[in-house]
Amino acid sequence: MPSASCDALLDDIEDIVSQEDSKPQDRHFSRKHVVPKARRRNTQKYLQEENCPPSDSTIPGIQKIWIRTWGCSHNNSDGEYMAGQLAAYGYTITENASDADLWLLNSCTVKNPAEDHFRNSIKKAQEENKKVVLAGCVPQAQPRQDYLKGLSIIGVQQIDRVVEVVEETIKGHSVRLLGQKKDNGKRLGGARLDLPKIRKNPLIEIISINTGCLNACTYCKTKHARGNLASYPIDELVDRAKQSFQEGVCEIWLTSEDTGAYGRDIGTNLPTLLWKLVEVIPEGAMLRVGMTNPPYILEHLEEMAKILNHPRVYAFLHIPVQSASDSVLMEMRREYCVADFKRVVDFLKEKVPGITIATDIICGFPGETDQDFQETVKLVEEYKFPSLFINQFYPRPGTPAAKIEQVPAQVKKQRTKDLSRVFHSYNPYDHKIGERQQVLVTEESFDSKFYVAHNRFYEQVLIPKNSSFMGKMVEVDIYEAGKHFMKGQPVSAARVYTPSISKPLAKGEVSGLTKEFRNQLGNHQGAVFHTPAAAPHTPESSRMALQIQRLHQGWTPRMSVGMALFALLFAFLVKVYNWNTSK
Repeated sequence: MPSASCDALLDDIEDIVSQEDSKPQDRHFSRKHVVPKARRRNTQKYLQEENCPPSDSTIPGIQKIWIRTWGCSHNNSDGEYMAGQLAAYGYTITENASDADLWLLNSCTVKNPAEDHFRNSIKKAQEENKKVVLAGCVPQAQPRQDYLKGLSIIGVQQIDRVVEVVEETIKGHSVRLLGQKKDNGKRLGGARLDLPKIRKNPLIEIISINTGCLNACTYCKTKHARGNLASYPIDELVDRAKQSFQEGVCEIWLTSEDTGAYGRDIGTNLPTLLWKLVEVIPEGAMLRVGMTNPPYILEHLEEMAKILNHPRVYAFLHIPVQSASDSVLMEMRREYCVADFKRVVDFLKEKVPGITIATDIICGFPGETDQDFQETVKLVEEYKFPSLFINQFYPRPGTPAAKIEQVPAQVKKQRTKDLSRVFHSYNPYDHKIGERQQVLVTEESFDSKFYVAHNRFYEQVLIPKNSSFMGKMVEVDIYEAGKHFMKGQPVSAARVYTPSISKPLAKGEVSGLTKEFRNQLGNHQGAVFHTPAAAPHTPESSRMALQIQRLHQGWTPRMSVGMALFALLFAFLVKVYNWNTSK
């Protein structure tokens, strides 16, 4: 075929086209005979290849994760939510730290020892070349500390995004999400309550009813992390309780930094919430109300007494006093005096016979004199609290109390020992030997020798291990009492009552997983798997479900774009044809 000479000077690129070459319009007309051919993808083979990545792969969603949580029940609930989301995505939650590819460390900032453990765990993870994601109150309150540099952080109100943070960390990136949840500028309680969750104990659901508080205690570092009060709406909390009972839970713990302050930011209060929750508690299941500071419970004493007398609510309340010296309480900015605390305790003891009052005391707060401390000792001797949390004062960085002249360390230690000696001088349960009690069995003892149950007053009762008792109400005769427990013998003729309205989830099983996935995948998931609702969850099934979802979601827009381009091309060819035929 003739062509332009390589030695000839070309004035234009079109000069290389010969007389015999096809013209542009000829090429346009020839296209109408071209039929697009779609390449069929072997979906099953594609999924198998993605499910079996090479051994050196860093594809997120296939790694093992170890989660360690320190601190309060609120923190434990956050840890359960993060575990549930990661497991739902396909990660394996392991209890063996050495086997894990990534450590998720969920911290507590209340006392120095807890932060020391947290810091040491970070160092150990780095020494073992583990990926690390940090969570909880320590990094939220002070994210710029030197030992946190270069590490990924998930904030206390961002736990619903833990999968994103873990994914990026596994890829080698450092991510920090520390923002607040807001709706139209108003701060929310935190992440959604209906997220997937792995309960540490499948029989116990921990529900955070609010985050933050209204106080400004001079020793408290948690305030820096959790912030001001932000409450969840009542209907969301009731729905979470219903879901929990449907999953076999028989005991609910309500938790927050101050349950007594609940609802003040959204125009409601704690008693209103409790009455709504009581309506949905199955017979035999129990509700435990968490810690409340004296100022806010004072306003609701009558209603609280009625609620704590309800057969499905433990007659138990945790009310921290911290000190029995008004001058120390003033330095702490606790917003109550000792007389207020006594009024609450005395009223509840009168109106709720047998109620268990737990309290906290700080020994050696800055400025505490020997006389101040002796007033606290007298309070313990007078009320003989069956549950008492004694804490030596630790100055937390950035708090006002850390800037005050400190009580000598040796004095603090001695006062802590002296108060502990007073606490151990009495046995609160000796008079209950011989009683017959109804107890709810929820866990195994640390030494694995007994099952642990609680009676109406949330007092710990150890009973013989019998698998038929777990998660059930059992009638026992008390035959022995210790400092922190009683021992009971099941009554042979008594009926073992099952409070749960359905079978509990297996240990490690993800709460709410099936519903969440069905909402995301719709009918497509059912067409592929034909998996019953009660089928056990595996990482492989989660990954496959997510991959099919992504294929389905990705194929539809690609097909739509292709069809649109084909239509435009066809319209253009018709226009060219009409133009040529009209000439």
